[in-house]
Amino acid sequence: MYPLNYIEPVFRPPSEWKSLILQVTNGCSWNRCTFCTMYTDPQKRFRPKPIEEIEQELRGIVEAGMPVYRVFLADGDAMTLSTRRLHEIMDVLNRWLPHRPRVSAYCLPRNLIKKSAEELQGLREKGLSLMYVGCETGDDELLELIDKGETYDSSLDALQKISAAGMKSSVMVLNGLGGPELSERHAINSARLMNAAQPDYLSTLVVEFPQGSEQFEKNFDGRWRKLSRLELFREMEILLEHLELNSTIFRSDHASNYLVLKGVLGKDKETLLDTVRTAIHRPGVIPLREEWQRGL
Repeated sequence: MYPLNYIEPVFRPPSEWKSLILQVTNGCSWNRCTFCTMYTDPQKRFRPKPIEEIEQELRGIVEAGMPVYRVFLADGDAMTLSTRRLHEIMDVLNRWLPHRPRVSAYCLPRNLIKKSAEELQGLREKGLSLMYVGCETGDDELLELIDKGETYDSSLDALQKISAAGMKSSVMVLNGLGGPELSERHAINSARLMNAAQPDYLSTLVVEFPQGSEQFEKNFDGRWRKLSRLELFREMEILLEHLELNSTIFRSDHASNYLVLKGVLGKDKETLLDTVRTAIHRPGVIPLREEWQRGL
């Protein structure tokens, strides 16, 4: 077993499944998004992990001979740490892992308000090269309804800083987040945000509430319901129609998705649209995930 002292549960992006999950903070400093229940357990109250504990864990990894090719800085909010603390973490990482594996982290746009592109570049030079940014939507009304604490402008500013620093960004948008009333606006404004930011990676997953949606719905005053599969596909069609991306790797293959989509935008845009339109207009032609196959 890895000599890591986790405060569970620990979450990570699906693509980081082979990475060393290094818990440098516990929980999320914002922890108010109404769609998210990841950090509601009392033991997940936000706190930074002391640098001495981080170094002790890295020493244990090295002494155990565990190969490390990638590192993910957990939990949900590592980038809220000060630039000074992030430099300390990267220095400790590079001291114990001198081969300098790729390092990534979740990033709330608000984390970068007081961090300049130059400060981020300094972290990039030490190996922190990929930010996972949950934008969720580019629609300001919807961002307020879900208590995200962000706006279109704050999200774009963060993504542009990441790019200016030479880092890569992997952005997530939530399919079905606005329910039927805000579905079209959600798709169009999310595409507008992505077109302005030109992220390196873009993924979508279907919003689900395995523990119930009462907390989420209360801000909508009865205006929200879960979208049907057909409505989800139509929202995806609108999103793809409005995306004008140059070379963004696109994935809609999370376990929550009924329809799996993979490609590079823009060269695969028409192929992806054709797949979605086939799912809409010719049911049964495109294989879909059954409910029992989906992971929430």
